[in-house]
Amino acid sequence: MPIRARSLADDLRERSSEELVALLVERPDLARPTPADLTTLAARATTRASVQRALDGLDLAHLQTLEVVCVLGAAQVGAIAAALGEPRRSPRVAEVVDRLCDLALCWRSPEGYRAARTVQEVIGAPAGLGPETEDAPTGQELSTALAALDRRERAIVDALTWGPPVGVLPAGGSGDRAMHEAGEHLIARRLLRRTDESHVLLPRQVALQLREGRVHRDPALTPPDSDDPLLDPDLVDATAGGRAAQVLEQVAELLDEWGTRPPRVLRTGGLAVRDLSRTATLLEATTLEAAWLVEVLHAAGLVASDESADPSWMPTGESDDWAELPAGERWAVLASAWHAMAAAPSLVGSPDGRGNTGKVNALSTQTSWPFGRQRRHDVLAALAALPPGTTPSTTSLLELLRWRHPIRLSRSSDPGIDTVVREAEWAGLTGRGALATSARSLLAGDTATAGQLMDAHVPEAVEHVLVQADLTAVAPGRLDGPARSVMRLLGEVESRGGATVHRITEAGIRRALDLGWSADRVLSEVSAVSRTGVPQPLEYLVRDVARRHGVARVGSVGSYVRSDDAALLDRVLADRSLGLLQLRRIAPTVLVSPVPATTVLDVLREGQYGPVPEGEDGGLTLVSLQDHRAARRPVAPPRVSTVDAETAARIVDTMISGESNRPVDGQGLPAPTDPVVTSSLLREAAAERLPVWIGYADEVGGIQRLLLRPTAVEQGRVRGTVADQDAPRTFLLHRISGVAAAT
Repeated sequence: MPIRARSLADDLRERSSEELVALLVERPDLARPTPADLTTLAARATTRASVQRALDGLDLAHLQTLEVVCVLGAAQVGAIAAALGEPRRSPRVAEVVDRLCDLALCWRSPEGYRAARTVQEVIGAPAGLGPETEDAPTGQELSTALAALDRRERAIVDALTWGPPVGVLPAGGSGDRAMHEAGEHLIARRLLRRTDESHVLLPRQVALQLREGRVHRDPALTPPDSDDPLLDPDLVDATAGGRAAQVLEQVAELLDEWGTRPPRVLRTGGLAVRDLSRTATLLEATTLEAAWLVEVLHAAGLVASDESADPSWMPTGESDDWAELPAGERWAVLASAWHAMAAAPSLVGSPDGRGNTGKVNALSTQTSWPFGRQRRHDVLAALAALPPGTTPSTTSLLELLRWRHPIRLSRSSDPGIDTVVREAEWAGLTGRGALATSARSLLAGDTATAGQLMDAHVPEAVEHVLVQADLTAVAPGRLDGPARSVMRLLGEVESRGGATVHRITEAGIRRALDLGWSADRVLSEVSAVSRTGVPQPLEYLVRDVARRHGVARVGSVGSYVRSDDAALLDRVLADRSLGLLQLRRIAPTVLVSPVPATTVLDVLREGQYGPVPEGEDGGLTLVSLQDHRAARRPVAPPRVSTVDAETAARIVDTMISGESNRPVDGQGLPAPTDPVVTSSLLREAAAERLPVWIGYADEVGGIQRLLLRPTAVEQGRVRGTVADQDAPRTFLLHRISGVAAAT
């Protein structure tokens, strides 16, 4: 590429279309709205907000190299490498500088590489160096002055050499008179400059001489080395697969529970603390893990609130489709949702920030925290950069993150590494602290391959149980198929782990009988899924519950209770715990109540009387477990960038065609420019003392074309001279319709 650029705009004009497309993909904020031409693109690339966003994504190697370019002003790669303590022909430095140019943070001038002016303003004092001073000694004079320093004077300049460049000069009391005199000697020799009565500044020229030409004390062009242990990747994948199987089982349990008994949505939105605690108990997990799981399900579109007058949280129609997928694909849906969601489950239970005693609820808008997603992406990307099987400690991972994102990490006292690592383990992306192979594919955007890789490591589900004489049923793995349906209906989970223990209870047997099952069907269903047959105690229990089930029947009066067993009704009337039903006898076998039949039915069931509902015709009314579903709602994944290569190519074509609209030899008005771009172009022209064409609205509404040489831009005005006139003029920025470089 010919090196003849006078500005960043000239540098961009010399780039190929492919290079411009790559720039827009790397810095998507430059593409919206579409720049009119390459001059506008250059102006937008040097706005403060855009530069800060670009610097935010740089690692320490690029940031230190950029600081060197800011310090040197204009330099070739060899000089930049020497300032970094590297060989002058360092390929690593050349690669880093080229990438900084690709990002339009640097540009190529005839004298060497230069940093964009706004970059220097945003960085401020690079590498702890102060500004240059006009009267500071240089060359041989500086070397001679430094060689003549005594011990105290050398101690003062050494303390300021690597920054910060500003220090406090001792007041000159009895205890520090010698140091005060040493400081005064340094000021007299122009090696220090006084900024006020008590502070002094070490000039940049002096600091660079003391640093022996190096800009940074500890250049870091490569990531920090670590001695973290390595595990067998197969062991890591197997561990992650076991966790993935566990989370799939937890999701199935939660969807079944919320489909049957959906918790209500709070008036302020979110899930009540009581319902979250109940969910945690169901899953045998901590409240924090339960909050994480429900947030992931909501982000994946598997759980949502319905649109009724009294909304509840329940599974969506998509959850039924999800349940039919292979295990690996189901895991990939959940892991992708966690990776992309803006919610931060770790905020659940923390103060809500409203100045009261309220706490943040799960599934509420208060869990939204986009920085949490960025933190998640950064930590996982750092894990993916390590060799397969690496199990980094929190300390080494923090050091790596500080190298990869030094500016971003400096803004937070708590980088949240432990939170991300813990949630990644819950999601099955890591095993024993190392990133799984399937997770690497998922982070690369290949969800299908990630699901296939995980599918090979998720333990196969079992479709049988081992029923014991103590009425427990042991599932030697993750249950699926008919066995899971039977155990969910008849039993309650006592413990989870490698083997899940279910206990078959009277309440479970009654649920089956309420569905219309007979005692024989209950026993046959258990026999079909049990490898140990049906033990005699279970058969006795089933037949005993079935014998008592349906003896009492409930209908509507308000309601009535009918039974052929008059002694049973005597016991019901004598039961004080049923007093709220206000029962009274109207016949030897009939009781009536003003309370609705559904309430009578529930209360008698709680009293272990085993009633069944009766229809208007006197026949038995079967009940079923309600399966609530919210309406299907397609969930669009959050997108940080909307500029792909195809879109960027169209924008580049527009900018190149817009170059023809720039005035040539003073002919034609400049194309309209955005106010931010107008201000940026004028500031750059004022700093470089370059003329520009402007379109300026006069008092009668006409647009004049003026050749302006700006000298200053401030407070909504620009000052400068017009054409070959010497008299300075002032123009209002809001009346400038467009700006274009004069060629």
